[in-house]
Amino acid sequence: MLHNEQIAKLIGKVERAGYTLVPLDMHYTRGRIKVQIGLAKGKKQYDKRATEREKDWKREQGSLMKKYVKTQSSS
Repeated sequence: MLHNEQIAKLIGKVERAGYTLVPLDMHYTRGRIKVQIGLAKGKKQYDKRATEREKDWKREQGSLMKKYVKTQSSS
């Protein structure tokens, strides 16, 4: 349970600072649903590009390894 000041602070961060409220855990207790929430901030554009490059490199590594293993086993 949150106090009004805590709710206002969370709303302010979501509206002004660009944060997002994320449900971390949900469960029933005595006929009520309890939700544990977290405050999260998204990635910056340069972080997204770096992550995408890393994914592409790992995918390329996997395909190169498959080709290498095939050529080694057929020899």
